[in-house]
Amino acid sequence: MSNADEGATRSKRADARRNEKTLLDAAAAVFVTSGVEAPVRDIAAKAGVGMGTIYRHFPTRADLIVAVYRHQVDACAEAGPELLASSDSPYEALRRWIDLFVDFLVTKHGLAAVLQSDNAGFETLHTYFLDTLVPVCARLLDAAAGADEIRSDLRAIEVLRAVGNLCIGADSDPRYDARRMVGVLIAGLRHQDG
Repeated sequence: MSNADEGATRSKRADARRNEKTLLDAAAAVFVTSGVEAPVRDIAAKAGVGMGTIYRHFPTRADLIVAVYRHQVDACAEAGPELLASSDSPYEALRRWIDLFVDFLVTKHGLAAVLQSDNAGFETLHTYFLDTLVPVCARLLDAAAGADEIRSDLRAIEVLRAVGNLCIGADSDPRYDARRMVGVLIAGLRHQDG
């Protein structure tokens, strides 16, 4: 294969990845507003592609939902180190990452119901979620504790579970502000003067 052929192949792969990312971002946005049962035509319109393109990449709705879920887990994981590098403090990076995590939790509503018939598939996704996000959260917690900004006896799984529990029911009760309560939780991680 010539250098020109290799470059063209890489360019096609990069285009395919970009197209898939656009499609997954569009699907996630539609899922947030309309739920995971939203018509595929709505997702195609938001992504600016034909419905055939979606079905070519994701033959079933479950395939699309799983891909969106994994895409969002990956994006949340990638944001952790980026925030740590760009934020004013490790605590600020942690706070901003938790905001992204809350956004992620909002977009996954309905996933469990769709995958109930495939319990093993759901367990695989949950394992992927934990294996990917717990280390990122741990790194942020360690950095903030190392900077003496938060208490040092917290485990990432505890924090993620607490945040997740605070998000339960946020979509079904307009009187409940999960983001506000998560903010209270994260503020409570800080050292108290006195």
